[in-house]
Order: sequence, then C-alpha cells, then structure tokens
Amino acid sequence: MPFINVKVAGTLTRDQKEAIVAEMTDTMKRIAGKPESATYIVIDEVPRDSWAKGGALLE
Repeated sequence: MPFINVKVAGTLTRDQKEAIVAEMTDTMKRIAGKPESATYIVIDEVPRDSWAKGGALLE
C-alpha cells in the first residue's frame, strides 16, 4: 500500500489537487505496479509563512 504525502506552501484549488492525485496515482501504477485502489495520497497545505528557504521565511 503506497502512502504519498505532498506538502505545498500555500493553497491549491480542488482542480489542482485532483490533477496531482491523478498523476501520482498513475505514476505508482505505471512504474511500481501498484493498483489505484491501494494508493493513498495526502496533500498538506502549509501556510507560506511557515516555510523557510535559505534562512528566510517565504512571503
């Protein structure tokens, strides 16, 4: 059972989430041979000001 956790800075639209889930599920099926019904994906939307890069918080 694959479990994929995607973390993004900011928010995504429902359409964007659906596209990400479809692509990742297809990738696991195509490359790893995992059935779609066994692939779990969680998308964590983290506020941009809770991410840092290069020693500075994102804006």
